[in-house]
Amino acid sequence: MRAARLIKMVLLLQSRPSMTAAELAEELEVSERTITRDALALSEAGVPVYADRGRAGGYRLVGGYRTRLTGLARGEAEALFLSGLPGALRDMGLEDAASAARLKVSAALLPSLRDAPDSVAQRFLLDAPGWYQEPETPEMLPPVAEAVWDDRVIAARYRRGDREVERELAPYGLVLKAGVWYLCARSGTAFRTYRVDRFVAVALAGERFVRDEDFDLPAFWAERAAEFARSILRAEAVVRLSEAGGRRLPYVTDRAAAEEALAAGTRDAAGRVTVTLAVESEEVAFSQLLALGAEAEVLAPASLRARFGEAARAMAEAYK
Repeated sequence: MRAARLIKMVLLLQSRPSMTAAELAEELEVSERTITRDALALSEAGVPVYADRGRAGGYRLVGGYRTRLTGLARGEAEALFLSGLPGALRDMGLEDAASAARLKVSAALLPSLRDAPDSVAQRFLLDAPGWYQEPETPEMLPPVAEAVWDDRVIAARYRRGDREVERELAPYGLVLKAGVWYLCARSGTAFRTYRVDRFVAVALAGERFVRDEDFDLPAFWAERAAEFARSILRAEAVVRLSEAGGRRLPYVTDRAAAEEALAAGTRDAAGRVTVTLAVESEEVAFSQLLALGAEAEVLAPASLRARFGEAARAMAEAYK
């Protein structure tokens, strides 16, 4: 524990011109007295740590000292690529590894480049969860993440509808989509996708699995996401749209379905286009197309048209 702290202290001093005892104590989560003892131990071990006295004093490395302890461990290097997702790293239990990796990279940079990490962090941020959602961390996410990083087989219990099923899975990768975690895993010879929040229990098996070199996580996810989007569009609605309604349609419903419907639509003399739109259900179509207001007229099915008629009469009554 102390050895790791001493290494981190050297890396901190190497990445900055100087640091006060208070700053080091906060970074290393120890007392200032411990920092004084650690600095003395480093000096006795041959690391040129120099203490500047006075109000503006602190600790620094002298003589252009450079440590060779900046080699990235595999887990740290992998975690570094996720450093734009602090919440995701924390949820998976990788926050410490990413912090160590960033510190090692900072220590290895030339002095003129030391502000690069902060510069990037203030310019780019990936905020994965959707609006109006308070994301919850699935209870089983840390052990699943551990298995993914270590290529470990897992024995899992999974909720499917009103029952639980047991599976032995080779976990290939995790995907965070709109605040929801998904596991892409091999079950037998088939690759499948599982919502992590539906895992009831996860146990790491002793053996590791050999990855299929042809497996491509981004390509697999894109294909499954497209299949899912198509699979839920099980109904149709015939809609007459104004020019403005046609422009806005892709923003209120499935974009691919909207663009396909508009491309195959027929226009009348007034410039309105009649389309047959694939929708998830009548209920979903009602909530989506209602956002278009008077720019859309539902022609079929009759039950959906009747719902819009009722909504229009209710709104007219409210605003008369």
